Amino acid sequence: MFQFFEQLVDPYVPYEETDTPPQRLWPFLRQYTQPFKKVFWAAGVMSILGAIVEIWLLSYMGRLVDMLTETGAKEVWNAHSVELLTIALFILLARPIIYGTQVALLNNTIIPNFGTIVRWRAHRHVLRQSVGWFENDFAGRIANRIMQTPPAAGDVAFQVFDAITFSIAYLGGAMFILGDSDPRLVVPMAIWFVLYAFLVRWTVKRIGPASTASSDARSAVTGRVVDSYTNIHSVKMFAHHDREVDYAYEAIEEARRTFKVEMRYYTLMDLALVSLNGFLIVSVVGWAIWLWSAGTASIGVVAVATALTLRLNGMSGWIMFAISNLFRNLGVIVEGMGTIAQPVTLTDAPGAKPLQPGPGKIGIVNLSHHYGKKQGGLDKISLAINPGEKVGLVGRSGAGKTTLVKLLLRFYDAEGGQILIDGQDIAAVTQDSLRMAIGMVQQDSALLHRSVRDNILYGKPDATEEEMISAAKKAEAHDFIQRLEDSKGNKGYDAQVGERGVKLSGGQRQRVALARVILKDAPILLLDEATSALDSEVEAAIQSTLYGMMEGKTVIAIAHRLSTIAQMDRIVVMEQGRVIEDGSHDALLEKNGIYARLWKRQSGGFLADDLEDEAAE
Repeated sequence: MFQFFEQLVDPYVPYEETDTPPQRLWPFLRQYTQPFKKVFWAAGVMSILGAIVEIWLLSYMGRLVDMLTETGAKEVWNAHSVELLTIALFILLARPIIYGTQVALLNNTIIPNFGTIVRWRAHRHVLRQSVGWFENDFAGRIANRIMQTPPAAGDVAFQVFDAITFSIAYLGGAMFILGDSDPRLVVPMAIWFVLYAFLVRWTVKRIGPASTASSDARSAVTGRVVDSYTNIHSVKMFAHHDREVDYAYEAIEEARRTFKVEMRYYTLMDLALVSLNGFLIVSVVGWAIWLWSAGTASIGVVAVATALTLRLNGMSGWIMFAISNLFRNLGVIVEGMGTIAQPVTLTDAPGAKPLQPGPGKIGIVNLSHHYGKKQGGLDKISLAINPGEKVGLVGRSGAGKTTLVKLLLRFYDAEGGQILIDGQDIAAVTQDSLRMAIGMVQQDSALLHRSVRDNILYGKPDATEEEMISAAKKAEAHDFIQRLEDSKGNKGYDAQVGERGVKLSGGQRQRVALARVILKDAPILLLDEATSALDSEVEAAIQSTLYGMMEGKTVIAIAHRLSTIAQMDRIVVMEQGRVIEDGSHDALLEKNGIYARLWKRQSGGFLADDLEDEAAE
């Protein structure tokens, strides 16, 4: 039975992705509800049927009271046995079927699948965002919104069918039953309903914004806490435990303040609700008793009026909470939309085709990029890199080296100029095909929180075990990998490396990252201080591996240690986003320019230090 309801909707059903999700709440939710249309209709119908059954049972209580009053105890069974048995069978059989179907639709079809479809599609959309988009936000806050929004959306659907639809049908039925007993009984209930509606409106108008503010504050807490945990090494190294506590305290206190404001409204709502419900009980039941005492209503009418008002008294708090919770969750969804509904700005061009394989020629023409500012980045640089050529990039921090690499990978769209690979404009080809053609080892190669095997195979998921091990050996990683063992007893290539590879040393992380790129075997290779995390002995061993790995590839290598790029075919010196020198190591030494002076000064040192000395002269 459970599987039947659980499989009524497939949360992973194919859908048409869009780069520009709806920015308004209801259109945003509507795109997720398409696979649930029939289920929502069924849930709504069953909710209304459930309310009708409950109302009917209460009204039947009035008939039962009158029946027992008007018929002698010995004659009741003989006169009404068929009716009583029919009602009993209905309560024992039909009512559980109606209620069970409604509950199964809510608990087994809507709740798990609706939250899943929101989380699945939201995650897919966020993953399509550019690197720059992620750099402008906390990873913890993004993840928090991905995790908070789906259950909030599921709870909205639940409240609509479990509380809102049921309560509307129930209230309408209650008025109908009372009106059928005596129209005058509807008057106090109608007055109560109007006052109740005003209270709901007052509550929702205030709780909605208060809930949004509270949700924002909680997200800020998550962002700050995750930031501290992610950078725990820096926290411990600088002995800033108290500073981080204070940093979190500000956000936690703000979350407490906003939550206090939200809960004040709930307290006022509860007090007002108790007063309103007191009016409902006294007016409806009191009037029913007065009508009975005047001989214009039966004792059954008094019983029905009492049962209905007491039931509404209990339901009103639940309905108010459900409505408040509904709008609270809508506030969470609106907050989540600020992240998961942002348009994808870095997209493939219309009709973009995969990058066609070629020898790896790179052409950079009048390339400019300043990250939307007036300075920094690149300023109209042009470079031609022939297939198989090895080019070293030299320049102090901020010279534009990393910007050039990011533009080559199309992590950003250039503000001016173009980049050509084998004559193809990278802005006109698909991003995935472009990045598949480029291998990169960064200065800080963070690893995925998975096994060593998973991390290396990330470079080529369909590689064989032998190919993976061969890549690890070339990266001088195989020996230490075999000695690894994690806390769960996984060994060797199955050992988990921890978040960002924290369980490995810097050199071990770098060698695993190198193995991943070696396995990828892309025609273009980018090296950003690829051996900076290695000790001298290991670096010397890997340097020979790198030179072998470069064979037949077009290589761009960024290095502060000039000795690591001295054997490159060309060396490009950058300053303030421009190319100021370009030539081979020997040619630049003969030129006796900036590179030559740096080379003379540097004896195992790093470029950053020498450039500062140069600038000071």
